[in-house]
Amino acid sequence: MKRLLVVVDFQNDFVCGSLGFEKAKELEKVILEKINEYKNDDIIFTLDTHEDDYLNTIEGEHLPIKHCIKGTSGHEIYGKIKEISKNYPCIEKETFASKELLHFIKNKPFTYESIEICGLVSDICVISNAIIAKAASPKSKILVDSKATSSVNLQMQEMAFKVMQNLHIEVI
Repeated sequence: MKRLLVVVDFQNDFVCGSLGFEKAKELEKVILEKINEYKNDDIIFTLDTHEDDYLNTIEGEHLPIKHCIKGTSGHEIYGKIKEISKNYPCIEKETFASKELLHFIKNKPFTYESIEICGLVSDICVISNAIIAKAASPKSKILVDSKATSSVNLQMQEMAFKVMQNLHIEVI
């Protein structure tokens, strides 16, 4: 059976830009290893995507830091992973979870054996898309590798891991 790797929002603004943090840079090697591990399976990337009016949105009111503005370098996938991502589907999303990811998974003529989520950030977009994957494919094992995600807020990350485990998402 096929597996799916979902690389969530591994973009410049989350790694080294307006919302970047040191631990995020360390994830590049781990995510590259994951991509190599899944080379005979399916891989998809999500891109947090905002417009110039971001600060006027509900998210912008709560997080008033411009980031991942379409057409800017901050929107681009970070590092060596950028070039690799050109060989796989990349879906833009305007909020934490991706409706397109749900449809991508649900519209497959088969059920994935497992769906693994990695990327940034663990307590916002990773947890949101792990829940989307669980809803789209309840018979698939959903995994989040704690070494392939991170957050600037490690306390929130630990809470997110506990919530995911409570939802039968395996945090490894």
